[in-house]
Amino acid sequence: MTDLVFSVDVAAPAGTTWLALTDWSRQHEWMLGTKVRVVGGDGRSVGSRLSAVTGPGLLGFTDTMEITAWEPPVRCTVRHLGRLVRGSGAFHVHAKGPQSSTFVWTESLDLPFGPVGRMGWPLVRPAFALGVRESLRRFARFAENYSMGAR
Repeated sequence: MTDLVFSVDVAAPAGTTWLALTDWSRQHEWMLGTKVRVVGGDGRSVGSRLSAVTGPGLLGFTDTMEITAWEPPVRCTVRHLGRLVRGSGAFHVHAKGPQSSTFVWTESLDLPFGPVGRMGWPLVRPAFALGVRESLRRFARFAENYSMGAR
């Protein structure tokens, strides 16, 4: 298992940050190279399923997830069910004041490809972390300007 923790401060109330975070159909506006859609349930309850496609065309992969905890406006956890991405993830929103919050994204992943994946992870991790950090910077801007239904 590989554990990852990333966070970003957001100049928006926790409730707004939560709504922006869980607006699955708009996640592509801030998460690099990823489109998410609800494929089972309502996307806002335990047992709902999400499908995230990351990467361009034939190089992309699908990460299927099931929501395992839904505690608005604080926490959403998922179990990754795909062949490539397995493990669990969590989104936490912490209120820091009436107009600020922190978004914390954690992952506990089983690396793919067995021993080869474990050996290659130290080479891949810096680029992965860079992409997540950029996505979180984009998320902060997205949440700070978020309005439901805006395109």
